[in-house]
Amino acid sequence: MSSSIIFELVERDEAGNVTSTYIESASADSKSRVDIVLPTESKSRVQQLIDVFLPAGYPHSVTEDYIQYQIYDSLQAFSSSIAGMLSSRAVLEGVGVGDASASPTAALLLSVLQESMGRIATILFAHKLGTSLEPECKMYRLAADVLNDTAMVLDCLSPAFPKVARVMILSFSSILRSLCGVCAGSSKASLSAHFAKRGNLGELNAKDSSQETVISLLGMIAGSIVVSFVSTPLATWSTLLALLSIHLATNYAAVKAVSMRCLNRQRANIVLSNLLQSGHIFSPTEVSQKERIFEHDGVLRWTDDSIIGHCSVGMSMTALLNSVGAARKRANSLDLEATKVADLMHLYKDQGYVLWISQTDAVVVLKQGCAVMDQLQAWAQALLLAQRARTKPPGQKVEENASSGLLDELRLTLNGVDKLFEKHEEGLRNAGWDLDVAALEVRSGNRIEVGVRQR
Repeated sequence: MSSSIIFELVERDEAGNVTSTYIESASADSKSRVDIVLPTESKSRVQQLIDVFLPAGYPHSVTEDYIQYQIYDSLQAFSSSIAGMLSSRAVLEGVGVGDASASPTAALLLSVLQESMGRIATILFAHKLGTSLEPECKMYRLAADVLNDTAMVLDCLSPAFPKVARVMILSFSSILRSLCGVCAGSSKASLSAHFAKRGNLGELNAKDSSQETVISLLGMIAGSIVVSFVSTPLATWSTLLALLSIHLATNYAAVKAVSMRCLNRQRANIVLSNLLQSGHIFSPTEVSQKERIFEHDGVLRWTDDSIIGHCSVGMSMTALLNSVGAARKRANSLDLEATKVADLMHLYKDQGYVLWISQTDAVVVLKQGCAVMDQLQAWAQALLLAQRARTKPPGQKVEENASSGLLDELRLTLNGVDKLFEKHEEGLRNAGWDLDVAALEVRSGNRIEVGVRQR
């Protein structure tokens, strides 16, 4: 009796690997049989062990830059663990371990002082810079380790100072560690959200914790060996500086490997200036190779990497009016010489923002309900205005008090930017940019509602 295959079902895991093949066969007596075919090649023990520390479905469940970042991040955590043991030994020496005259109560009070100052610093820092942590997550991720390494150096210096100075140094190092905690925690949350492609943020964070646990354990084992052999001041400092150099170098390589998909101020400069000049759209990977980790606050840069101006997004209306120019100030009032607020409001009646530029310093006020595209358009217009002001001959530059000339310049660049985004918005999305995430505001901003009063 002959049989024929009527069904073949292939089962795959989240990474796309075939786990089983089910084949149903039918025979002439109307009976059927299901054969289960297992793959001939199975994962090795090493691969199975590695899978414990990687997100389910890797590499398809995370972005392409995930593994490179994690490799460098693991290396920096390993070197930091060893350096941390050297600094901890110095702290213990500073509080009197091994000194018969040292007081346990004094050591306890010092610990309370350090904890208190650190927690106060955490609250103040989170309040002051909380809004900027996500847009500038790469910068703050590296800044966190700079702060932590500085704290380690201060810990190692503390035993050389008198008790009063030592208390101040150790308290300051505690403040630096608290700032490191705020920067590292917030920036790592943003990076994890970037890496997670399938809504698997929770699992990705859990696997990241598993990786950190293993790396910290290995670092402590290695550190225990290092501190046993490193005892002289010269050897301690040589080892510490070498470890901190490796720590910062691997951290820098880690954040450079990340290709963020949202347009913050620096990435907006790179993408929009090239778009305005040549119409070319850079991908997130290309931009990550060009962007700096530390950038000046609010600068406008053109394609030649030169600073052509500054721009502030989400400012108050008072800041814009002061930029327009006040003849005199009274209590709760501003008298403007040449430009009426109504002219600006009419010019930007269809936009979600109002922009004014004085010399090369642009001020952007956002309207209630403004979209991310409105903010990007405002930044592009500020770039275009600053570049036009730079390239104009001195005799043709518009004076600040020439109201009609400035308004004409604003109108001209606004129309140009409108056409630019109408033409290239889809191209930006296709290149991989997420235009639905706001990343241009780095501090809590204000919004205005436009209304008309009849007299």
